[in-house]
Amino acid sequence: MLPSVATAATDLRQRHALPLQGPVAGRCRRPDGRYDLTVTRIAEILAKGETTFSFEFFPPRNDAEQATLVHALRELEPLEPSFVSVTYRGGPSSRRRTYDLVVGMLRTTELVPMAHLICAAHSRLELAEILVDLRKAGVENLMALGGDPPTDPDSSAGELVHAIELVHLAKAIGGFSIGVAAHPGGHPKSPDLRSDREHLAAKLSLADFAVTQFFFEADQYFRLVDDLALLGVDKPVLPGIMPVTSLRSIPRMATMGAAVPSWLVERLEARQDAESVREEGIQAATALCDRLLADGAPGLHFYTLNQSSATRQIHQRLVGGGAAGRAEGAV
Repeated sequence: MLPSVATAATDLRQRHALPLQGPVAGRCRRPDGRYDLTVTRIAEILAKGETTFSFEFFPPRNDAEQATLVHALRELEPLEPSFVSVTYRGGPSSRRRTYDLVVGMLRTTELVPMAHLICAAHSRLELAEILVDLRKAGVENLMALGGDPPTDPDSSAGELVHAIELVHLAKAIGGFSIGVAAHPGGHPKSPDLRSDREHLAAKLSLADFAVTQFFFEADQYFRLVDDLALLGVDKPVLPGIMPVTSLRSIPRMATMGAAVPSWLVERLEARQDAESVREEGIQAATALCDRLLADGAPGLHFYTLNQSSATRQIHQRLVGGGAAGRAEGAV
C-alpha cells in the first residue's frame, strides 16, 4: 500500500534527525543577515523587497515517485527557499495528496508551502470545503488556477470556469495570500495578447501576486510586466524557470505551454552528448536568471519536476557567485 504522501516531509525530517516542528516561517533576511521567522504569507515575504527563490513540486502517486520527492526535498531544503508550491492534478485522489503534502511540509519542515487548487472538475461547494480544510490546517498560501478540463468521462467540468472566480471564493473564505498564473506569451486559450493581459490584470486586482509559466527569453517577461503597468497593475510577478536538460524534453515543453526558441534548440543540438546538452541548458537558464534579477524581477520560481540537481546547480551559480559556466543569450 502506498504510504501517505505526508510521510515524504516527515521522512525528510527524520533523515536529518531533527525534531518535528509546528508551523514556522518564511525565509526573509533581516538587516542583520539572520532570517525573519515570523512571516509565512507569500504576499508579506514579497513585500520585504528581498530577492526570493521558490520551488515547485508535485505530490507523488506511487512509492517510486515518493522516493524521488523525498530526495528532492532533502537536497533543496538546505537552500532555504522563500516558499515552495505543491501542484494539484484534480480529482479526489489528487485532492488528498496535495493536502497531505502541503500540511506535512507545514508541520514537519521549515518550508513555507503554497497549495495549488483548480476550478476544473469541482463544484463550488467542493472548492469551498477544500479551502476551509486548508485554512483549518493552517495553510495560508494558495495558487488559484482554472485547470485543464478533466479527461475522465465520469468527471464533471466544474461550476467555476475561470481562475478569477476561484480567487473570489478564496477571498470570501478569507485568510489566504493568493497567487495566480501568468503567461508571458499569452494563455493558449486567449484570443489575443491584449485580452490575455486584461484578464490577468483583473485577476491581479484581487490576488496578491502572480507566477509565470516557464519561458526562455527575458524580454517576454519584461514586456508582460510593462503591459500590466500600463493597465495600472504593479503586483509582484515571479518569473517561472525550467531549464532544458535533454533533447527529448524539447517537444514536451511545447505541449506544456512554452516552446523552446529555435536559437536555444540549435545550441542544444550542437552539443555532442547528453551531459553537454544538460550543461548547455543549465547555462542558458542561469543566464536568463541573471538577466531577470539584474533588471528587477522580484525573485525566481523553479519548476523542479521533483528533481533537485539542475535547480541546485543554477541556484549555486546565482547565489554562490559562480560566474564561470554562465552563457550568453538570455534575450
